[in-house]
Amino acid sequence: MSASNDFATLKLKPELLGNLADLGYMEMTLVQAETLPLLIEGKDVLARAKTGSGKTAAFGLGLLNKLDATSFRLQALVLCPTRELADQVAKEIRRLARAIPNIKISSVCGGAPLRSQTASLQRSPHIIVGTPGRVHKHLRSGNIDLGNLQTFVLDEADRMLDMGFMDELDAILTFVPARRQTLLFSATYPDAIAEMSRRVQRDPQTVDVTDDEQPAQITQNWCSVTRENRPDELVRVLRAWGGALNLVFCNTKIDCAEVTNYLQAKNIVAVALHGDLDQAQRNQVLVRFSNRSASVLIATDVAARGLDVKDIDAVFNYELPPQAEVYVHRIGRTGRAGNTGVAVSLVEECEMWRLIEIEKSLPDALIQQRGIPDAKRGDETLVPLMTTIQISGGRKNKLRPGDLLGALTAHGGIPGDAVGSIDLFDTVGYVAVQNQHVSKALRHLSDKQIKGRTYRARVRT
Repeated sequence: MSASNDFATLKLKPELLGNLADLGYMEMTLVQAETLPLLIEGKDVLARAKTGSGKTAAFGLGLLNKLDATSFRLQALVLCPTRELADQVAKEIRRLARAIPNIKISSVCGGAPLRSQTASLQRSPHIIVGTPGRVHKHLRSGNIDLGNLQTFVLDEADRMLDMGFMDELDAILTFVPARRQTLLFSATYPDAIAEMSRRVQRDPQTVDVTDDEQPAQITQNWCSVTRENRPDELVRVLRAWGGALNLVFCNTKIDCAEVTNYLQAKNIVAVALHGDLDQAQRNQVLVRFSNRSASVLIATDVAARGLDVKDIDAVFNYELPPQAEVYVHRIGRTGRAGNTGVAVSLVEECEMWRLIEIEKSLPDALIQQRGIPDAKRGDETLVPLMTTIQISGGRKNKLRPGDLLGALTAHGGIPGDAVGSIDLFDTVGYVAVQNQHVSKALRHLSDKQIKGRTYRARVRT
């Protein structure tokens, strides 16, 4: 490990350093090594880094290092373009902060009831992670006070502009104090990002690690299909090239729902992510996919914004997108962090113009036409090894992941390595358990008291 990439070389609080070691964060990523020294010094930073580069931990550690947990006032505001990204960022900051007692982090996003958010905000969070529209609504109502704000973060700022949030950002800036540290993270640097930086930052230090990051190793294939056989061919390509985690993109939410129903009828454990889902449903879908209880996620481009699931084995384009840059963004979900990935597109004859435009924009990449091989392995690879169990309690019940893990593993119960991810929301929790232990896990979680209370447990399908 390079000394310059060792977290211990930074002037971080001891509890943050100790927790990083417990989490297995042994060496800084490129964006962390370049930005964290500047963040700790209190500099404004304009950083260009890809999704999955470790930027959340970078700004999360920066804002936590200067935060005073004994002062119950809002000290950091992180804005994200989507609810999904905001939830993931809040979750990561909670993990980074777990060794510091009494830190309160509130997620403030659309799709959740205003009343419960207002009640939570009245208990003085140290950190808010939210979307621009809902944060602005609470600011107008007087539910959020930014008078003591120290750190203001705009995460994936280019997507915020693409989604039309400039008016909300301008309105929020009228509430933000002039003396603050402003951190702006973006995957691209369009002119609008430079203009935004000039307006919101003071003498920002610019960091761009995209040229130094290892290029993704993605094998790109396309297969000829007809309108009539496209659903069947999707099943065949999933069986031929799919892995444990597969992402299928559709251009419309109607196709998204129809494809999901078709795959489920073929006994493939598939879940859908589209605009008609409420927040609780979206949370459940993302939890089941990320904890490996579902092998296929079917999504529209809008719904998948902010999606950051590690180790996606393959991306499938049920239909090619009209824009080449959307194709690039889709397939970039696989082959991350030095892993290899596969991208497969289904193409009708009438869509060939889209493929040609995409190939023109990718001069160094070859999208190969392939026949679909008959998969000898059947569906074994697509069968999830985990099942998600839902618990009728969450953070508002003071539950922690360790409480659920202890309930499952105590007194000769379930082996610790049979328990996967544990995700807690305000009023509900989810735990992934290996399939062969599900019945026993349900009994443990339903029959035993957790922190003096009994909860309902059921399998989510």
